[in-house]
Amino acid sequence: MLNDAELRSLLESSRTIAIVGAKDTPGHPVDRVGRYLIAAGYEVMPVHPARKKVWNLDCFARLADIPVPIDIIDVFRAPQFCPGHAAEAVSLATPPRLFWMQLGIRSEESVAVLEDRKIPVVEDACLMVEHIRLFG
Repeated sequence: MLNDAELRSLLESSRTIAIVGAKDTPGHPVDRVGRYLIAAGYEVMPVHPARKKVWNLDCFARLADIPVPIDIIDVFRAPQFCPGHAAEAVSLATPPRLFWMQLGIRSEESVAVLEDRKIPVVEDACLMVEHIRLFG
């Protein structure tokens, strides 16, 4: 995992966050995290293959459908789906600056794919909790 200084620097300099597995169902962790990141000033890009809108934002079926470079990819999917998202991330025209797997999610295969391309990875941690910890 990145050290606090590296993580703080990446979070400070990032503007766009794609949330894979986005849904705005009240009470779900992804809903709380998405709303927090929007309130924190990030441009959030919800990604879900079946939804059209999440948090009143247009939802994208795949990472490749997002028309702007993505700084951070935040994944709310089961570990077995993460390697596919990692492969999609490295195939983007502009690779992300950080690939984040939420609390409870680990994937050695994803880490290997991303580290080969020098994309930092965070596993098994909540982006919202870490943001609050680092920035108050």
